[in-house]
Amino acid sequence: MSITKNNNLLIIGAGQYGFVALEIAQAMGRFNKIEFLDDSYKVPERAEGATIIGTTRDIEKFAGEFHYGFVAISNPQIRRRLIEQLRYNCITPAILVHPRAYVSPDAQLQMGCCVEPLATVQSGAVVATASFVASGAIVKYNAFVGEFCRVDSNAVVESNAIVPAETNIGCNSVFCKEQGVCLADCNLGEA
Repeated sequence: MSITKNNNLLIIGAGQYGFVALEIAQAMGRFNKIEFLDDSYKVPERAEGATIIGTTRDIEKFAGEFHYGFVAISNPQIRRRLIEQLRYNCITPAILVHPRAYVSPDAQLQMGCCVEPLATVQSGAVVATASFVASGAIVKYNAFVGEFCRVDSNAVVESNAIVPAETNIGCNSVFCKEQGVCLADCNLGEA
């Protein structure tokens, strides 16, 4: 039996962030087919350029049809659980990077990350599993953004800073190495 890989993407979550993920995936031009799973919609339902084909209970059902998956849910604990479900079902968590974002060739993006338009991830920076870097945000050189974090619009993670897992760095905030906390709207542990 031969297994063929496809370039189909299954986005989990058809809310606001799901549509951001859809737009980025479409702009990348890499995926043949993009569909949604969402627990709050009736099936099948058309949703802004993609169809909602089921709920999260259907991940296993669609495992053979979708090589890639992306979890577009803001709650970090739910995001963690759904990433694990994707991996258990041999669906690769996609890395979404908008063509108008800048990611240094020396930066590292781990599975399930998203870098929105006009965001910057500089040399030596690491954005860990399933973390989001919003439009206009900057992750400076050699910074580390932990798993399941969110760096909101126009926020800055300073050079050499280490952001704890599941941290939300709010819009227009600066996360400093020296203090290990944000200088403005930062919710540690609440992405």
